[in-house]
Amino acid sequence: MKRSNQQQALDVSTFLRIRKWYVLALSAIAFTVIIAQILIQQHLNSQLSDSRVINVAGRQRAYSQKLVKEALLLNQGNLGKDEQQELLDKLKNTLYVWKTSHEGLQMGNDSIGLPKEKNEAILQHFKELSIHHSAMVTAVELMLSEQDSLENQAQLSILLANEAPFLEKMDAIVNEYDAISKEQLQNLKVKEYLLLAFSLLILVLEVLFIFRPLSIQIRETIRDLVKSKLRSDQDAKEIKKIFEEKEKSLQELKELNFVIDNAALFASARSDGSVVFISKKFLTLLEETNIQPNAHLSEILTVDEGQRQYLNEILTKPRKSIRTEEIEINTKAGKKLWLDMSIIPMHPSSLKQSVLLLCSDITERMNNQKKVEQLTLQNYEDRMRQKQLQASLIVEGQEEERKRIAKDIHDGIGQMLTALRFNIESINLKNKEKTKEKIDYLKSLTSDLIKGVRTATFNLTPPELGDHGIFPALQKMTSELSKLTGKNILFENKAEENIRFDSLAETNIYRVTQEAVNNAIKYADANYILVTINLTGNLLSVVIDDDGKGFDPTILDKPPKNSSEGGMGVFFMRERISYINGRLFINSTPGEGTRVTINYHLGETLQEVEQ
Repeated sequence: MKRSNQQQALDVSTFLRIRKWYVLALSAIAFTVIIAQILIQQHLNSQLSDSRVINVAGRQRAYSQKLVKEALLLNQGNLGKDEQQELLDKLKNTLYVWKTSHEGLQMGNDSIGLPKEKNEAILQHFKELSIHHSAMVTAVELMLSEQDSLENQAQLSILLANEAPFLEKMDAIVNEYDAISKEQLQNLKVKEYLLLAFSLLILVLEVLFIFRPLSIQIRETIRDLVKSKLRSDQDAKEIKKIFEEKEKSLQELKELNFVIDNAALFASARSDGSVVFISKKFLTLLEETNIQPNAHLSEILTVDEGQRQYLNEILTKPRKSIRTEEIEINTKAGKKLWLDMSIIPMHPSSLKQSVLLLCSDITERMNNQKKVEQLTLQNYEDRMRQKQLQASLIVEGQEEERKRIAKDIHDGIGQMLTALRFNIESINLKNKEKTKEKIDYLKSLTSDLIKGVRTATFNLTPPELGDHGIFPALQKMTSELSKLTGKNILFENKAEENIRFDSLAETNIYRVTQEAVNNAIKYADANYILVTINLTGNLLSVVIDDDGKGFDPTILDKPPKNSSEGGMGVFFMRERISYINGRLFINSTPGEGTRVTINYHLGETLQEVEQ
């Protein structure tokens, strides 16, 4: 106890001694800083005052020159009355400022920030300067009061004679001010160096007599503390190890229980299917609150009898491997859930085998799968209905084409053949004049019959298409239609050379172009139709332009239900181009005509034809 008291007294005395030296050292440094700041502030104030004095002294030279200049301007003979009065006012103001500044530099003036001058050398310079200053002031005052040209000339001479000595003396005064300012600055530098040396000396003494002993004492104290800590750590090591093992085991049990209870759909059952444990998350999913003791797991999961029997079978059957199934259950809350269930056998070697049930809620996935299957089935049915509709429309179009061909043959060629037959049977060789007329009529009728046969044959399959390709076939088509209809139907070939490609593609492009031209003739009332064919790289482009009445292209968005609604031609045009993997564009504006564009990529079927 006595040793402890002695140690405490030693610590207190050491602390008090160190604190005393610290206070002294810091006080000395603070004192030097304060002194330095006072000296700097005094010098700055002095510099401000000196700069103001030097500024005013330098300005005196400029004002003396301004005074002389205004006096010279005043003595010019060609001044008007107003100009002379203005110069008098300026001269009077300049004289006032010059006199005030001269007196302020010597006696001080608070209004313009000038202190009273105390330097004997500068005052001696001002005393020598006063003779010239007074002469110049007297001359200017007489010029302001007399207003006599002769007298003004005399005073002006006095003013000019004293200006140079005045400027010389003012230069000496300004130089004296500058020398005094430099001397004060040099003194301040010396004082600052002395204060800096004093501060550095204090810091060196602090290091030698305060920091060094203190660091030694702290190092020894820390060494003792480290030794004490090592001993205490060694003493508490066994106890800490026991507590760590206990805490670790408890934490693992808590984490496992939390995961099982709140993060997983988990349940365990005995060999007879009765529940041992079921997690909170599982109960929340099933919307169960109270579980009866020894309740069967299948009864908790579902209310459906068939599902219960199936669950009883797979839960109570002994097994050695994990079984995974996707099972639909009906809960007591009336919900239908899908569970991805894994049944894990526990203690497979024991006679009293239990099971561990791990589940995942896959209800949303199964519902989405059913929706996808329904949508897939619906899309398939929609496609099939569309294909059936297209097939029926194609068949209907073929029947319409057959009817048109039959009508053309019946109404055109058939009637002409009937007329030919009747005229031949009615020939009477005895009546030569009428016989000659009938023969001439038969010649004309035969010519029309041949033209009708050619037209029908041309509309069915033009021979040029198979023999020479689509370019000559389109040229022939436009030429023939122009002769038959009397319309201006022109063909322009911008391709550099004739080509041949797939015959199916040639036929479909020809038919679509033919349909577009026929539509322009029949429905657009066009007088001018231009068919242009162009080949850029492997892209074949056929453009049909007309100057007809046009139409609203939005009516083509929906396919017609039957041929009576119109628009079947456009439908078959699109079907033909789609069949050969081409593209069809129809642009029209009511009253401004129509443009139909067919684009087809030739690919590797391109064949050059020698001209």
